[in-house]
Amino acid sequence: MRVLVTGASGLVGTAVSRALARAGHAVIPLRRAINPSSGSGSGSEAAAVASWDPSSGRIELQPALPLDAVIHLAGESVAQRWTPAARERIWRSRVDATLLLSRTLASLPQSPRVLLSASAIGFYGDRGAEQVDETSASGSGFLAEVTRGWEESLAPAVEHGLRVVALRFGIILTPRGGALAKLLTPFSLGVGGRVGDGRQYWSWITLEDAVAAMLFALEAPGLSGPVNLVAPGTVPNRELAAALGRVLHRPSFLPLPRFAVRVLLGEMGREMLLGSARVHPERLLAAGFLFRHPQIEPALRELLAGDATAA
Repeated sequence: MRVLVTGASGLVGTAVSRALARAGHAVIPLRRAINPSSGSGSGSEAAAVASWDPSSGRIELQPALPLDAVIHLAGESVAQRWTPAARERIWRSRVDATLLLSRTLASLPQSPRVLLSASAIGFYGDRGAEQVDETSASGSGFLAEVTRGWEESLAPAVEHGLRVVALRFGIILTPRGGALAKLLTPFSLGVGGRVGDGRQYWSWITLEDAVAAMLFALEAPGLSGPVNLVAPGTVPNRELAAALGRVLHRPSFLPLPRFAVRVLLGEMGREMLLGSARVHPERLLAAGFLFRHPQIEPALRELLAGDATAA
């Protein structure tokens, strides 16, 4: 299978590109520059070069055709203060760029069969202890607004007949980056703990399971529409903090107060760290996907087994 990947140099993109290559697929990274003479990267075919410049609405795919599938992961990080400029960058990189890609794929003489596009559980907004799944309505807030627009921008590909899967990612756990990597330093120093009152649900998935779920979705013909990429064992933040403390053999009783989150991180911190999303992976489970890491403490133990801070 020939698979075009956007965001191929990111944390998830690197991992899924390697997994695709190991499975024998040809990986074609969609680069952020119009440069047909550039190299194709690890795990790619030498002649299969693709590039784009979303800000100017240009995509160069011709040398990479024909494509069997596309995995779209590119987008501005939401883990930053949401200044007006940041909001615009986030919207343009996720909504406008996805619409450009979707329209382009729909216009190809030979379109790929499937498009997997990153989305997020931010779609559901702050729902307290309510359990939500893919049939639940969208919530409120900036993340929910962006995610709705993100998924709506897939419409041209859907209408053209591509099988489109919106991957609603939860918090991706890996010691190599992201949320877990940021938590390791304070917890290893014995100054970790819950965020706020810790009652808010943090829906998580290990990087290994996220990649496996993406490869599963790539070849599951009955899977389309929104799919929650979260483990079944969603827990409140205080339980995740306690589990991490036990795994690292460190105390976990020093909370990060709500007011500090709001002062330091503003609206981003309020929505992402204090908001609650108890998300269930209904469609993955119904399709027969098996999680390697369904529960938080065993997952953390495996992830950190070789980490020096866990000794």
